Amino acid sequence: MNTSVRIEQADFDLSTEIAQLRAHDPKVGAVVGFVGTVRDMNEGLDVASMELEHYPGMTEKSILAIVEQARARWPLAGALVIHRVGPLRPQEQIVLVAVSSAHRGEAFAACEFIIDYLKTEAPFWKKEDTPQGARWVDARVTDEAALDKWRTL
Repeated sequence: MNTSVRIEQADFDLSTEIAQLRAHDPKVGAVVGFVGTVRDMNEGLDVASMELEHYPGMTEKSILAIVEQARARWPLAGALVIHRVGPLRPQEQIVLVAVSSAHRGEAFAACEFIIDYLKTEAPFWKKEDTPQGARWVDARVTDEAALDKWRTL
């Protein structure tokens, strides 16, 4: 399986990344992707910017473990996770999760699984800059609930 996990400050080009994920594999019948972006509001507060921090080495290892769990559940041809760190502004891309497989059902499920685990289990720390000052942000209850459905399947 073609697997790539990258943590970087630079932005990514969605079409280039998807093309590389599906390149040279005639068995791929489906590519599903998720792009997360910075919102200008969170929990009722305006967000001027955010900063994402991570623990180099540990973060990549954690994400690879998530991808391996997805691979054990579904027959994937490829998986790509790009997560940005550093300062980001509203509308900027934060994360890309993309998977390829022979069929769409596996691709949709695996992509959702990876992003649900990524939002709650990967070692990232998010700080938002609001008019009330900077604040660290924890995983939301809805993120935890999304993850719970995979624990029972």
